[in-house]
Amino acid sequence: MKFTAVVSALLVASASAFAPAATSERASTALNMDRRAAMGAIAAAGLVAVPSIASADGAISAATMQRARFTYGSRIAALKSAVAKGDFAAVADEKNAFVLFNSGAYPRVKDKALKSEAIKQTNAIFAAIRAKDAGALKKAYDSYVAANDIKEPEALSAEGGQGYSSDYDYRVKTKQAAIWVR
Repeated sequence: MKFTAVVSALLVASASAFAPAATSERASTALNMDRRAAMGAIAAAGLVAVPSIASADGAISAATMQRARFTYGSRIAALKSAVAKGDFAAVADEKNAFVLFNSGAYPRVKDKALKSEAIKQTNAIFAAIRAKDAGALKKAYDSYVAANDIKEPEALSAEGGQGYSSDYDYRVKTKQAAIWVR
């Protein structure tokens, strides 16, 4: 009996909450606008609520340029024997190393001329690959390596100094990965 009375009271309360007002006069609100204005207000509120888009600059610093020169430059330098043999497939497989070297070693606006020259030299390398011309490949590769000062990194020994200090260093698992331990 009590349960039925409580349920009935809840139904009556909810029905009265959604019943129309006794007066038929419409209240004036700030929302009296057309659809276009309402959508504009919603869009403006949405833009304020959305966090700003991340606009990182790629953290251009001497350290990131050195990392790119080492990481991708050593991959390019390792192609010396493949170029000497005329192994076009090996050089073509490392196309990303050339692209990433060009963008990582010359990221600044003031390096634009050097970057465009490196890109031209890269295009000359891959034009020689498409033409299957081993002589042109060797000439283009040698000029690219000389112009961009790419060298095979020298091996370090633990007696000569420490090459890295953590597993997150870019020299880990390379010839430069010597670490001194007591």
